[in-house]
Order: sequence, then C-alpha cells, then structure tokens
Amino acid sequence: MWFLSIGLSCFGAVLGQIFYFRPQTVYVSQLFLQVLEEILPGPFRNDKLRTSNNWFWRFINPGKFNIKEHGAITIMASTTSNSALAISIFAAQDLYYGVRSNAAAGVFTLIASQLIGYGMAVGVMRDILVYPTYAIYPHIMPQVQLFDVLHRGQEAVMQRKRLRFFWAVFIGIFVWEWFPVRTLTLTGISIFCLADQNSAWVSRIFGGAAGNEGLGLFSLCLDWAYVGSGGSAIGSLFTPLSTQLSLYGGVAICIVAFCVCYAQNAWHAQNFPFLSQLLYYENGTAYDQLSILNPDFTLNPDKLAQQGLPYYAASYLLYKISRTMYIGAAVTHFLLWHANTIWSIIRDVKRTECPDPHYQKMKTYKEISNWWYLALFVAMTGLAIGTSYAAGSGLPWWAMIVALIFSWVLMPIIGTLYATVGYAPSIENLIQMIGAALVPGKPVANMYFTLYGYQSTIQSQILLKDLKLGQYIKLPPVVTFTVQTVGTIVGGVLNFVVANTILQSQRDVLLSVQGTNVWSGQQVQAYNSDAITWGALSKTLYAPGTRYGFVPWMLIAGLGAPIPFWYLHKKYPKAGFNFVFTPILIAELGYLSVGINSSVFTSFVVAIISQFYLRKYYATWFRKYNFLLSAALDGGTSVMIFVYTFAVGGGSGTVTLFPTWALNPTGNPDYCKRLT
Repeated sequence: MWFLSIGLSCFGAVLGQIFYFRPQTVYVSQLFLQVLEEILPGPFRNDKLRTSNNWFWRFINPGKFNIKEHGAITIMASTTSNSALAISIFAAQDLYYGVRSNAAAGVFTLIASQLIGYGMAVGVMRDILVYPTYAIYPHIMPQVQLFDVLHRGQEAVMQRKRLRFFWAVFIGIFVWEWFPVRTLTLTGISIFCLADQNSAWVSRIFGGAAGNEGLGLFSLCLDWAYVGSGGSAIGSLFTPLSTQLSLYGGVAICIVAFCVCYAQNAWHAQNFPFLSQLLYYENGTAYDQLSILNPDFTLNPDKLAQQGLPYYAASYLLYKISRTMYIGAAVTHFLLWHANTIWSIIRDVKRTECPDPHYQKMKTYKEISNWWYLALFVAMTGLAIGTSYAAGSGLPWWAMIVALIFSWVLMPIIGTLYATVGYAPSIENLIQMIGAALVPGKPVANMYFTLYGYQSTIQSQILLKDLKLGQYIKLPPVVTFTVQTVGTIVGGVLNFVVANTILQSQRDVLLSVQGTNVWSGQQVQAYNSDAITWGALSKTLYAPGTRYGFVPWMLIAGLGAPIPFWYLHKKYPKAGFNFVFTPILIAELGYLSVGINSSVFTSFVVAIISQFYLRKYYATWFRKYNFLLSAALDGGTSVMIFVYTFAVGGGSGTVTLFPTWALNPTGNPDYCKRLT
C-alpha cells in the first residue's frame, strides 16, 4: 500500500498540475488512479495469470491485493491529483508581479493551506456529512462499483463479463482519444461555423473548440476529456439528472444573457473580447495592473487616478454576478430543504446512534479522536501564519483567523449540497469580498485571504468525501486520515516543482488571452484579475454607486431565489419542483465565460441518454454497467492525456505540432471566424 500510494501520489501530483494549465479545467479522475493501481505488477493479484513472484514483489506485497489496500492507495493518490490553490498565487506573482516564490515558503504554504481543511472535519462535520445515509456523494458511486468489480466475486460469470466490458471500453477510449487531441476539429464540430466561416456572431454563439472562442451551442464534441469525464465537476454518466438539468438550465440562460449584453453593448461589452478573464482599459487594451501599485504591491491612489479604473468583459462580469448570487441561494436552499434534517442529527447525536448500515459495520474500527483534527488544525494555522508573514503577503494574522471562521461556518451549507446532489459551486467570490473589506488596497493579501478562507472548505469536503468512500468499502478511518495527510505533503512539493517548470517554459502562452489547445493561463488570469479588483480596487469598483457597485448586492438577491420553487413544491408536491436546485442553476448563469465550450451540448445529450433513457428503459443494464462505463472512459482518457502530454504535448519541454490539414486547420479548429 505504501509503495504504490507514494508512487502514484507523485504521478497524480504531476498530472494534476499539468491539467491546471490546460485551456479547459480538467481534473485527474480518481477512477483513473484506481484503474492504474490495478494494472501495476505485483504478487498474488486477483488475476491468477499475473503472479510476479520475485523477491522484490514478495517484499512489497506478501499477500493478496485486497480492496482495503486498493482503497487506501486510491485516496492517497487522488489527494495529490488536483493543483493546490496556492499555485494560483505563486503563478500570478510570477507572471504579473515579477516575483518568484521562495521554495521553502512556497512548499510550506502549500502544505498548510491543504491540511487546515482536514482539521476542520472535526466532530459535528462527520456526524452530518459522513455517517448519515442521506450523505451519499453520488460522484463516488462509479468508484465503489469499480472496487466491487475488481475485488468481489471475480469467479462469477457476470463479474467476469463486467470486467471484460471495463477493459474493452478502457482500451477503446485510450486509442480513440489520440484522434481528438491531434485532429482538433473533433474537439468541436460546428455545422453553423462550417456553413458561415466569416460571421463574428456565428463564431460567438456556435464556436467553442478553442479557448475563449464562443459559447459552443449545438457543437458536437468527440473528446471525452471535455464531454463527460468524472474528473471534472460534473460527470454526465453518474451525476443525478436533476442536478445536471439545473446546471444546463443555467447554461441556457447564460447563452441568452451573454449574447444580449454583447449586442446591447452593456458595460461597454463590445470594447472587449466576447470571452475573457483579463482586465482592460476602456479602449480595449490590456490593463497594466503594476502601474497602479506601489513597490510593495499596495494600491497607489494617485497612480490609479492617472490610469483610471479597469473594466471586465461583460461575460466575466456576469460570471461574477452569478457566483455571488449563488452563495445567497445556497444559504436559503440549505435552510428550506435541509435545516430540519441537520438540526435533528445535531440534536440527537449524543442520544441516538446513526442507523446507516455502512456506519454500523464501521463500528468495528476505532474512530479518530477529535483531538487529532484539532491538533492538526492548530498546528497548520500556526504554520500558515508564519509562512504568510515570511512570504510578505501583507495579510495580518487576525484576518487569517477570520477567513478560517467564515470557512468553518459555511462548510455545513456547502458540504450538504456536495454530499446530496453531487455539486458544490465555489464560495470564492464571497471570501474575496470579505477579504477586500477587512484588508483593503492589498491584492496579494486578498489572494492569501482567499486561499485560507476558500481552499480550507474545499479540502474539508475532500476529506469528508473520502471518509464516506472509506465507509462504503470499510476502510478504517485512521487509515483514510493518515494517507490523506501524507499524500498532501508529497503533492505539495511536486505541485511547486512542476508549476515552476511550466511557468518558465510556457510563459508567453500563459499570458495570452486565448492560449493554445494544449496550454492556457486562464485560471491564473482569473485569479489575478479578482485579486486586483477585490484586493486593490474594492472601494472604487464595488462600493455603492461605483461602476460595479451592484455586484455585492447580488448576494442579497440570491437569498430569495429558492423560495418560489419551495413554495410551488409545497403547493404542488407531485410537480417536481423539489428537483430544481436553484443554487446550481444560478451559479451557472456564467458557466461559459471561460475555456473550451464545445462540449457542453454534447455533455447534455449524454446525460439525457444515460440518466433518463437508459435508467428508465434499460434499468438492469444501467445498474450493472453505467457507472462502470464512466470509470472505464475516465480511466482510458486520463492515461492517454498523460502519455500525450509528455510524449508530444510539451510536458517534457518540447511541443510536437501536428500537420495542418482539414481536421487541424490554422485558426479555430471548428472553422469559425477567428476573433481578435
């Protein structure tokens, strides 16, 4: 377990950091890591044909490879597989401030910011977000089913049939994925763009195969990495249909809103790119953020008066509006639909034992003491304060404590959505807003405030989700906690090393608006823009009566969004209004503001086929194979992307370009008009 866990943690950390700099946000799927562990050599495997019996493998694994070892390896490897938010700070400072982080301060900041969230999963969080039956975490169902296929009853005819199905799909998608990543037109086939290659509006509405190109309406995407990968926030084959319909309802409104704002020139939209995360002068040129800052990166009011306030592209402003409204909607949704359940659990936790059958079986193992979590939290808070001062962030210690308090308070609300509907949009905007109010005029301090107020919630969710996975496969809680902690430390070191390598080799690409289909700085650009506008310019941009003064008020507006659907459900309980998740619908009103959007329509179609048609009319097949199909597609795709990135995609420093031809044209891959 330790040998494979540490090895795959290194692998996952490298791959996750590469994915951070992709033109569309893609995450390393736990399913991929789960599959990779199963195909590595070792003695006494489940498959009798593979028994490497030399002295090394006898030492590494003297017994049968079992489901608990496999589960622990998967959790530790997946812990490292997403780029830490601290990388956004280091990348922004490097690209936009000319400051390269000290290695020691950088690595310890990464470790502290990741482990603080684990310390928050203490006591009541586990009682309401791990043990109860209602906390199902639908996005880990494919993993649970794959564990079952690989370890339980393999001699049964049906189990062997499912295993053959898995490997056939895995190999098939591995071979297929080479085509869309090399012949880029397959990333987004747009009939409308092929019919009219000279229309800017056709490109804005129907284009989307290139980064920040268009909205991708009715595009056909044949790249599973974008269409339905379980490594992303939403997996088309396993996320509940009601959740996905709420999301795509928000996407439909998003398309209309983006087009109307641009056509009506709202907020000077036509002066700027249709989709962009950067800041601009009113004439459309990129905003020089350093020209308004002092040498210590604090705001200089006199320089600001000379340069003027920056502008957002209208699409990105709508994204900020939607993500601010979402937070208010999430609070109200939680109070209306889940507050009674949560309160009854908290009230009865000392008197009544959780009846969940998985929890009852887990009583065989000793639960981790709350003191473990509290000790980790206190130690990492001290480390975070120390590294924050060492890095010259400008964030005072008391502000960091406030950030952690807000993160802790919001965790039950965000965690409940994550555990029940499989989706929890970001609270990043709210934390940035609070940080701007507490520490005004300091963009770098705002980055660090966001790091500890937002990332802590994310990490707490991850630990709670993995504790639930451990509950499903009966993994001792102490093992889950230990492998996550060790994996986070390993991942922090490698995240820092790989990020610095990419920043040096792809600097010009990361600074450009559209990037390439291999590398993009869109996540760093967005994080930096938010830090400047909230951290340095909050009083001049977001105060009442200022240019974007209405944005913070969207938090209040969002509070009322779930009420009509709750009322309608009470009045018409059979109409299905309880399946409208307003926080998700509202959060995705700005869903298409960044990246490659050609996959959205195809993802919607796949979700309907899987979650409605197959589930309703082929229920037996759906139960036996649907989640397994998702695992195989994710696994094969992730393996291919890893091999491709280092073989020809530039991960090793050199990009091997594919010849220009019909399916790999110059300009946009879908033949839409290239907008500048």
